[in-house]
Amino acid sequence: MSTALIQLAGLTKAYPGVIANDSISLDIQPSEVHALLGENGAGKSTLVKMIYGLVKPDSGHMQMNGHAFEPSEPRAARSAGVAMVFQHFSLFDALTVAENIALGMENPPAMRDLAARIREVSETYGLPLNPAAKIGDLSAGERQRVEIIRCLLQDPKLLIMDEPTSVLTPQEVDILFETLRKLKASGTAILYISHKLEEIRALCDTATILRGGKVVATCDPSQTSARDMAELMVGGTLATPTAKPMETGPVALRINALSHPAPSAFGMPLRDISLDVHKGEVLGIGGVAGNGQDELLAALSGEMATKPGAISLNGTDISAKPPRIRRALGLLAAPEERLGHAAAPDMSLVENAMLTGSVRENMETNGFLNWSAAKRFADHIISEFDVRTPSASNAARSLSGGNLQKFVVGREVLQNPDVLVVNQPTWGVDAAAAADIRQALLDLAANGAAVIVISQDLDELMEISHRFAALSEGRLSKPRDAAGLTIEDIGLMLGGAHGMEVAHV
Repeated sequence: MSTALIQLAGLTKAYPGVIANDSISLDIQPSEVHALLGENGAGKSTLVKMIYGLVKPDSGHMQMNGHAFEPSEPRAARSAGVAMVFQHFSLFDALTVAENIALGMENPPAMRDLAARIREVSETYGLPLNPAAKIGDLSAGERQRVEIIRCLLQDPKLLIMDEPTSVLTPQEVDILFETLRKLKASGTAILYISHKLEEIRALCDTATILRGGKVVATCDPSQTSARDMAELMVGGTLATPTAKPMETGPVALRINALSHPAPSAFGMPLRDISLDVHKGEVLGIGGVAGNGQDELLAALSGEMATKPGAISLNGTDISAKPPRIRRALGLLAAPEERLGHAAAPDMSLVENAMLTGSVRENMETNGFLNWSAAKRFADHIISEFDVRTPSASNAARSLSGGNLQKFVVGREVLQNPDVLVVNQPTWGVDAAAAADIRQALLDLAANGAAVIVISQDLDELMEISHRFAALSEGRLSKPRDAAGLTIEDIGLMLGGAHGMEVAHV
């Protein structure tokens, strides 16, 4: 008799043109932290959706505690003891912590009783929360606590976590790991999805690796190097990004005393940001989510108006220029929210290539659009950045998150900008694709562009940045040479520590 909490046997799920899961079998034991690894498009999301009742398998079966497990919807999965924390938070900014948690419960208790329960559970697991706090006032780490506590109130047997550390500081990651270890000690099993392989090695007991919808390996992460796991995921040798020695050119982008009120009730004002970015350099900007990253990108891209003299490109004041003119002049941007902001979900990849590439790629003449040129450009992006899709005619929403991210970043890089500003370039992207994107950014800088990378992935910033600055509460620290900075120091800078001085470079 198996001791497994949950058993998957021969699970298969096919969509038009692709077999997402091909006869997948694996066991998850009680009190086990089990990693699920694979490239973007390897089948991880489809597999967890079947466990959580969002997708019905075409064949195969599941068992929980030796009994048939066939959830027809998430409610049935939750009733059986399966909880899931998604990569994208599903919270309402204007509601309180307790109100958000109540919305996710079948039969919520009285608000006073629920608030007491939230305090009790959050303190037990080292994730303190104020039930009366509004979500819009919380940091990204605190918002994730809300999602986790909402799951823990269900007393789950299996907790599924999808990229849980992508928006956390190193200190918050440590707190999360302590919580997960407490859950493990209490008997809860955790299915953990992440592209951060060193985290997998530190936390997980077992790793199942998918490639092309199939299980290709199972390993003990503590005994397997991150590179070996990455190479099992891709089925080959993993390239390491390499930077040429930086040859700093003249100033490409100058930001002068940029201030701007918060664009919304829960936005972040920009406060007296001054900065020079030179041709040939990669400037890394770190910051915990919600500290002004979106607002800074909007100000630079032209989506948010700024006062005269605040932003200049190659010596020309562009503060009043709209995004289309800034693109024509050479300032391009790729925002964090790929589906809905960087790409129109229901438009094809060809149409999305046209949206931002029409000016610089000569896709229009006298008001007429050249769709043949747009198709060639889309195919070029797909080829150069290994975007996994049946066709450039497919809608953006049909791609996995990582593949859409490759398309979005590739679309901007291949337009050869003078300045590229990109927010979270490898968010949710597998190790091989992340290495390719980082190499493309380094190559762009080596060819003379100025590149600003805004990211919450500190390892990424340290790998590709020549200089580093921290964004905290809308203020930017003075940039420092990235060489010699420690992750611990940077983590404190992201929280506004070390008496950060405002940059006037």
